[in-house]
Amino acid sequence: MMAAVGHRVVQRLRFLRCALKPETYVPAARTAAAFSTSVTSAKVAVNGVHLHYQRTGEGNHAVLLLPGMLGLEGFNGSGETDFGPQIKNLNKKLFTVVAWDPRGYGHSRPPDRDFPVDFFERDAQDAVDLMKMLKFKKVSLLGWSDGGITALIAAAKHPSYIHKMVIWGANAYVTEEDEMIYQGIRDVSKWSEKIRKPLETLYGYDYFAKTCEKWVDGIKQFKHLPDGICRHLLPLVQCPTLIVHGEKDPMIPRFHADFIHEHVRGSRLHLMPEGKHNLHLRFAKEFNELAEDFLQ
Repeated sequence: MMAAVGHRVVQRLRFLRCALKPETYVPAARTAAAFSTSVTSAKVAVNGVHLHYQRTGEGNHAVLLLPGMLGLEGFNGSGETDFGPQIKNLNKKLFTVVAWDPRGYGHSRPPDRDFPVDFFERDAQDAVDLMKMLKFKKVSLLGWSDGGITALIAAAKHPSYIHKMVIWGANAYVTEEDEMIYQGIRDVSKWSEKIRKPLETLYGYDYFAKTCEKWVDGIKQFKHLPDGICRHLLPLVQCPTLIVHGEKDPMIPRFHADFIHEHVRGSRLHLMPEGKHNLHLRFAKEFNELAEDFLQ
């Protein structure tokens, strides 16, 4: 059994090392193309910290983009780069799009990022309170990786505030196989320079390296908890939910998407055969169309 798991992990780590090399997205400008709608950046005080966000679009439907762990796929943990094609190309007439940096990530520093056992719940509360501070009466969520977990928790704990939700690359618990994958990214000095360099530029090497190590330790603590990360909250999600899964995802095995689909009532599961962990970047047009159709 362990030999089989080890073989799968080696395969996944091989995928991980090259997952973004051909597809790395670099934002060309800070202005959205459609309808000449600009992208504005600001900070707002929420729950004792100053959270950075970007905003674009003029639609009545508010959509919050929730990013993954910093640097997991060669981006900087901030909404600005995790979601470049979505900020640029999601329909500006239909949606007002907000991308945020959770506390300790991107430009939402200080404070430094930490990982207490409730860090996902803290991010979920910060996300909801940020959107309320921005005067949105109801919002939909697009959550990637850790951001997908945060979205699930926000939807479960604030059912009247979350309209719809699209998540991908998320998991509700941690297995032995997951832990082995996480250990494979713990030492950032072993990452390819192409993936590592933008993060070093943003954070400085020490902060980047230490935060990655702390994230691995933080996520491992859920392995032995009865409820995992948010397994107990999935039945509380009431909003329409679309789960997207890339079948070549090196970070999140398929069984995690199946589990969330099984336990979130009425959810839909959409598989992308060639999709990896960054499917919203590699297949941005397809993903955006899928998300827009679902959110409308």
